[in-house]
Amino acid sequence: MSKDLSKIAKQKKIKYFLISFVDLFGVLRSKLVPAQAIAEMQKNGAGFAGFATWLDMTPADTDMFAIPDPNSLIQIPWKREVGWLAADLWMGGKPVNASPRVMLKQQIKQLSKKNLQMKSGVECEYFLISQDGSSIADPRDIQSKPCYDQSALMRRYDLIKEICDSMIEMDWNPYQNDHEDANGQFEMNWDYDDCLVTADRHVFFKYMVKSLAEKHGLRATFMPKPFQNLTGNGCHAHVSLWSGETNKFLEVGDRYGLSKLAYNFLGGIMKLAQPLSAFFNPTVNSYRRINAPPTKSGASWSPSSISYSGNNRTHMIRIPDPGRFELRLMDGSANPYLLQAGVIASGLYGLNNKSDPGELLTCNMYTDYKKYPNLKKLPNDIEESLRELDDCKELRESFGESVINSYIKLKNMEIKEFNRKEVFNKKRDISDWEKNNTLDC
Repeated sequence: MSKDLSKIAKQKKIKYFLISFVDLFGVLRSKLVPAQAIAEMQKNGAGFAGFATWLDMTPADTDMFAIPDPNSLIQIPWKREVGWLAADLWMGGKPVNASPRVMLKQQIKQLSKKNLQMKSGVECEYFLISQDGSSIADPRDIQSKPCYDQSALMRRYDLIKEICDSMIEMDWNPYQNDHEDANGQFEMNWDYDDCLVTADRHVFFKYMVKSLAEKHGLRATFMPKPFQNLTGNGCHAHVSLWSGETNKFLEVGDRYGLSKLAYNFLGGIMKLAQPLSAFFNPTVNSYRRINAPPTKSGASWSPSSISYSGNNRTHMIRIPDPGRFELRLMDGSANPYLLQAGVIASGLYGLNNKSDPGELLTCNMYTDYKKYPNLKKLPNDIEESLRELDDCKELRESFGESVINSYIKLKNMEIKEFNRKEVFNKKRDISDWEKNNTLDC
């Protein structure tokens, strides 16, 4: 039986609910609903005009309705009278197939037919920057290798503490906070969970970090590459498949602790990595991060070739521990739901076709890439990734022709706007258009 949000509101003294969804571009859309009206909204949804968001609709389309998932409820720790809810989009009595949360749930359903569940965790990197986005917020954070810098971390203690305290209150089980590889860059980690739970929390995490940064007089950005000479914002995903309480990726007898099923799943991701970049690296700016030269710290910490390794961060996929792998392709602009959906869809392809990931490499790919000329490369810009997606029959079959066509259509509109004003060149400074359109991704 579904949880009664009206009763929960009275118990928790919630006065308002944010009924929220994420569109194809990853923009968080919401309506603020008083608690006295939540019963109707729980039953029939909050109405939205689809054309007003990044969904492939027209002004003539009927209303779409965001039906909240009561299991996603988060009582906002710093604004406890407000409850946040993730919602699924419906129109004409049917789910909106191009709604990212619906897309993820459809992939979860396909995976469940094999009696499998994907559990995942994400590493969300972000910068704290000046209000105009022109510089990092801390002028004293200037080390050439600033990763794990205690002083820079503790100068932001009040903000990081409030974010971490919030995660503790929400039972996310956060376990570490650190200053990352770039000046002004941070990362905060919490426990892995079912992939839908992780996606919902990923959405809320980005909102939380931005909101609390503003509260502290700062600005936070998940933009893939806000500064040309600094390491970009990745969003690494740690992945495993489970059947009940059994980790189906775990194989004690394997050198790296992965089962045949895990290698097949991994192989599917490698097979479809080029078109997946359209989901995982969805902005013009994303391609300053991948296929990138070394940064101020000496490394980009992002992939260029499609390869996998053991506990080696120079490859697209690393195996840090038995029973899971880390996919390092995604960046901070990735849509949280399309991130998880893309992993499942490509992994399912790998399972169904018993995909062989090929040779595991142990080299430093940043320095030894010339030794492996036959390795497939990741797309060099967003236009190339969209062409790969357009030609990918596997992902078209997974998500449906209309969904893929809609995504490509909307992204091409964005690219056309960029091309009217700028020319993408990785050697040039980051454009004003990129900052204006991506700093708040």
